[in-house]
Amino acid sequence: MSLHIETHGHGPVPLVLIHGWAMHGGVLQPLVDALADQCTMHVVDLPGHGYSRHCGLPLEPHACAAAIADATPPALWLGWSLGGLMALTAALDLPQRVRGLAMLCATPKFVRDAGWPHGSDGALVHQLAADLEMDYRATLDRFLALETLGSADPHTELRHLRQLVFARGEPDLRILQEGIHLLETSDLRGDLPRLAVPSAWIAGRRDRLVPPQAMAWSSNQCGGEYHEISQAGHAPFFGHVQALVQALQPLFDRWQTPAAAMSAAHE
Repeated sequence: MSLHIETHGHGPVPLVLIHGWAMHGGVLQPLVDALADQCTMHVVDLPGHGYSRHCGLPLEPHACAAAIADATPPALWLGWSLGGLMALTAALDLPQRVRGLAMLCATPKFVRDAGWPHGSDGALVHQLAADLEMDYRATLDRFLALETLGSADPHTELRHLRQLVFARGEPDLRILQEGIHLLETSDLRGDLPRLAVPSAWIAGRRDRLVPPQAMAWSSNQCGGEYHEISQAGHAPFFGHVQALVQALQPLFDRWQTPAAAMSAAHE
């Protein structure tokens, strides 16, 4: 079975959307609705998630990046949370396919250590991995609660996420474990200076999983643009979608310049 990728919208800007750990493309629906007139969106369900839960592809960034690029036209790519790791990998590997990058509450290194003060607690991530074996539904619920920490309206966001997480079936436990391993081990900080495409790094000021400082540092390493949504937590597309669209606008404007449009037309 191949990756499930849905196409939505009818605007001139092609945009690939990649969700975070344990979720699926449907979670990004508020952003899809807001961009329908401006973008033609290719909304991905990652391997083992949503309607791609029976896809045999591993949840490995290079493999996912190649598979998504093969199934979509040259485009801007947006990755939320763990999806940002896939999008960043694709932008580094395939700059002819990924013409611009939006990292939404996403970081090149998730776990904090002595040389990286801007990450999440490694013990927390390790505990999530251990708990998956015991009761993965309860573990997912705890992770959803972490995603809403700091939000201006955490109860509403948590309710939305709980409604959505199983809306396309249960995610594959093996894939969830692979995703936790990626969060524990991935580190693309050293690759940021060679990022050759325009990038936007969009943080929620209240985010407790991916600190804004991590994204500000990352944007500086690659000459990207940093945006911070003041009242948002880890999921700015809930309750702050217009601010998110505004932060994305410079990437969209750049795509629609005559030079970019001519280059895309010749692909």
